[in-house]
Amino acid sequence: MTGVHELDLAAMNIPAMKEKHQLLAEYDYELGKIERGYNNRSLFIDVGKREIKEKPVTQLMKDKFVGGKGFGLYHLWHAITPETKWTDPENEIVISPGPLAGITQYPGTGKSLVVALSPLTGLPFDSNVGGYFGPYLKFSGFDAIELAGNSDQDVIIFIDGNAGKITIETAPDEAIDSHILAEQLTEMYSDSVDDKTSISVISSGRAAENSLIGMLNFTYWDKRRGCVRLKQAGRGGIGTLFRHKKIKAVVIRWRGTVRSELNDPANKGLLNSAGLRLHKEMAMYDNEQNGMRKIGTANIIEVMDKYDLLPTHNYQYGSHPDTYKIASTVFIEKYITQGVPDGCWYGCSMSCAKAADNFLLRTGPYAGTRVVVDGPEYENAAGLGSNTGCFDPHWILEANFYCDTYGVDTISMGTMTAFAMECFERGIITLEHTGGLDLSFGNGESMCELMHQMVRGEGFGMIVGQGTRQMKRIFAEKFGADPAFLQDIGMEQKGLEYSEYLMKESLAQQGGYGLCNKGPQHDEAWLIFIDMVNNQIPTFEDKAEALHYFPMFRTWFGLLGLCKLPWNDITPPSNKYEAEPAKIPAHVHNYWDIFEGVTGVRLDEKSMIEMSERIYTFQRCFILRMGSGQRQNDAVPYRSLGPVTKEEYESRAERYDKQMLEKIGIDPAGKSVDEKIKITRAYREDQYEKLIDAVYKRRGWTTNGIPKIEKLKSIGMDFPEVIEVVEKYQ
Repeated sequence: MTGVHELDLAAMNIPAMKEKHQLLAEYDYELGKIERGYNNRSLFIDVGKREIKEKPVTQLMKDKFVGGKGFGLYHLWHAITPETKWTDPENEIVISPGPLAGITQYPGTGKSLVVALSPLTGLPFDSNVGGYFGPYLKFSGFDAIELAGNSDQDVIIFIDGNAGKITIETAPDEAIDSHILAEQLTEMYSDSVDDKTSISVISSGRAAENSLIGMLNFTYWDKRRGCVRLKQAGRGGIGTLFRHKKIKAVVIRWRGTVRSELNDPANKGLLNSAGLRLHKEMAMYDNEQNGMRKIGTANIIEVMDKYDLLPTHNYQYGSHPDTYKIASTVFIEKYITQGVPDGCWYGCSMSCAKAADNFLLRTGPYAGTRVVVDGPEYENAAGLGSNTGCFDPHWILEANFYCDTYGVDTISMGTMTAFAMECFERGIITLEHTGGLDLSFGNGESMCELMHQMVRGEGFGMIVGQGTRQMKRIFAEKFGADPAFLQDIGMEQKGLEYSEYLMKESLAQQGGYGLCNKGPQHDEAWLIFIDMVNNQIPTFEDKAEALHYFPMFRTWFGLLGLCKLPWNDITPPSNKYEAEPAKIPAHVHNYWDIFEGVTGVRLDEKSMIEMSERIYTFQRCFILRMGSGQRQNDAVPYRSLGPVTKEEYESRAERYDKQMLEKIGIDPAGKSVDEKIKITRAYREDQYEKLIDAVYKRRGWTTNGIPKIEKLKSIGMDFPEVIEVVEKYQ
């Protein structure tokens, strides 16, 4: 088939590779049975001590922490101390799918949440991912897996979910890069081509060994293309931790027919009815709404450009005349294979996991090879494209591929490269600093070379791979740059690079990023349209309410094993008549149905939000325990609020002048651009501080951002060890 990577697995002699594995540890377990979405046990593996054991999932864990992200935070809290560093063996990678994961009636139920102490931020971090691993872990008998310890050599963990056997094995000959390793291991642990769908692999890549932005790939077998596909737990550098532990891969094998009965649902009829409703909407409205089945999340590239929201040249601008060159239509017509159902879990009619088949690479160790590229998604196209000034779809896809196989977070890579490029354009760094690498905006080949340097552990790519926060420090200390200016334009917060939306004209989205527990990632709140475009939340109180509801609601997806895309990337026509259309009430009711369908428990809005609020508030306390989580940590680089430079101001001078007159009450006439920037900055920073006050109040936190003890009591999270953390700051 055209989709197959150009790999000769026979020439690699997979059986010979397997024979060289040395068995380091083995564990047999009873298979058990899922009860209403839970196995009631988790799996603990210490790769350093070669220890494998089971842990109970208690009723308290299910009642308070639910699953997914909640279980991850629970296990990590009990594994580490406030003194733990990300490199310490007690730092864990916890993967949990959640009680709804694995059902097949409703789209988007194959998600897992990955939790760890982040190498990039130093904070408890969560990242969601699709693919088959999470459901297969559940079907194999476990609600979560904890990966602890640091191995002294590369190892593979193999979970045989049908035999009830787990092994830790050496892996001396297999590749490191994901697109090869995943194919090797899928071949190695399956019995035939037809058996390859039973295999899912977690891996990272070589760049994760030399950078802080390593990510994890989770695989599934694409029968139509005849190759392995990759889904990413991209954010926070957890792939770096994975390779630091010298885990080459985690492989799971589960053979069986995927069906709803595996989850032991309380009411299968509720699952079926909710699924039928959404499948019908997908069939009737997707083509005219977002075209998810044609292009996936990249459908919004030109939409963001139209509304001045597409990050361009390191978030200086929100649109560009060349955006048409990377519009979704270009990828649909020239690159992305059409007419192929591309769901990353069974039963997902949204089918948004798009791929470019037979793509010819130009650079790096695989130059001249034809490969399958998983993407692009919107974040990849915006981050590796417009934000770096690259409007060549080939370079976007090439960088996309290498990010995946090398184990690099595409969002961080795009944002970091854009920052370095602006510094290069402004003379803050030069060819001497970059080793001769031209980092002008738009140089896609240089962007790829940065990644190749990361892999080789050399050159300027090694500096970029440490993240924007470290680049700011290095540029100031070693290259004499102005630290204040670097802080203004370096788009990171809490150590995490911003995801790819320009939020200068949306105060609510500024808060959605800046007040995010883990750092500026849009999976907590995406409020640009209801705030900026539709003006549905005009007051500080309105914005604070939105910044309470939506982060809590989106957290709920991460507790249950759900993808958020089926919630709001397709909407019924009647939604526009709802009192609160941004919530998509009909789809929220669907989620209540599938939750009850599996667990037997009926939710309403209050109980759903409180379920998430417990975890969200606990995570804030956890972050506080690790030395962050106060108001000062919610400060943001000024570029996320407004124009830093003359070029930025002048590009939208009419807009900013009008705002100065109408909102600030100052006539801009006769004032220099520098004066107008100063006035605008003072106003916008004050607005952001007022928003923080309103959000903290709504969340039940102090003015310093600390959850109040009475708030913890009201939501049932007043555990003594949590109270002890917050009492120091009350």
